[in-house]
Amino acid sequence: MTFVCTGYAASAADKPLGPFSFDRRTPTDEDVEIDILYCGVCHSDLHMARNEWGGTTFPIVPGHEIVGRVKSVGSKVTKFNAGDLVGVGCMVDSCRTCPSCQEGLQQYCETGGMVGTYNGKDKYLGGITQGGYSKAIVVYEGFVLKVSEKLDLAGAAPLLCAGITTWSPLRHWKVGKGQKVGIIGLGGLGHMGLKFAHAFGAHTVLFTTSPSKAEDARRLGADEVVVSKDAEAMAAQRGSFDFILNTVSADIDLSVYLGLLKRDGAMVNVGLPEKPYSFSGRPLIGGRRTLAGSMIGGTPETQEMLDFCAEHGITADVEVIRMNEINDAYERMLKSDVKYRFSIDMASL
Repeated sequence: MTFVCTGYAASAADKPLGPFSFDRRTPTDEDVEIDILYCGVCHSDLHMARNEWGGTTFPIVPGHEIVGRVKSVGSKVTKFNAGDLVGVGCMVDSCRTCPSCQEGLQQYCETGGMVGTYNGKDKYLGGITQGGYSKAIVVYEGFVLKVSEKLDLAGAAPLLCAGITTWSPLRHWKVGKGQKVGIIGLGGLGHMGLKFAHAFGAHTVLFTTSPSKAEDARRLGADEVVVSKDAEAMAAQRGSFDFILNTVSADIDLSVYLGLLKRDGAMVNVGLPEKPYSFSGRPLIGGRRTLAGSMIGGTPETQEMLDFCAEHGITADVEVIRMNEINDAYERMLKSDVKYRFSIDMASL
């Protein structure tokens, strides 16, 4: 059984997004039906809509930073009731049984991978899953998250991707008081990294190519701002960091940043550049340093993040747009002309 849902979709890689009607499944006994209120706009949405990573199936409805209100629940649903405020992030299912899934790290599902909120394999209807640029979504309750009424909903939506993508590595590498932490880049991810590292009590440093971002970086939680093009300023930071989080997808020289770490320090990449990284191994072996990667987060840590944000009043800095402004938003996003995330008011659809 299905019902017709309306949204915005890309019909081809070279076409703008436009109105689109498609089928959603009628909720099963384990499903939660959600009326979407806000959906954040992630750079991944643009990559997928334009098939820049390859593998996109068209037509595609992007969107995986979803906040909405529960419309109905299946008979076996125990965690949610109609009227609850909830969120859905980058995945809507996984195998549920492999070691990673059993540990609540479903993003690393070892049996076929996680099911993406859009462009994933739809095991119920066939074809692909469709995302949050739409009126409603139906999701298995195990991938639905509770969102506090305390939070600004437009700003809460990007927490479901930009938030958890930076939260997960900061928590996994136990960033906290007494540590010096670097954040590379001040965009959708970087501004959340600053907010979290500051909230965890770390001495937080932003690395940016733009001196003009210094004032805003300090507002968001940076104790220091280092312009990465300034070789002297970079050299002054050598060997002083416990942890560096690289949030940019540019092909930067990782060797330079690895040299800024203390012995046993770690640098974690959450961006995905188009070209493979190339770097010298000397800083790695010279200081027993670690270079690692991280991808979003599992449902338990995403819920932990949302609860922390509610307690500390943390949301993303957003510009709210109407649904029919999405193509302009994509072009502005390519120019970094947003502070720091777009959030779509789905009432405008």
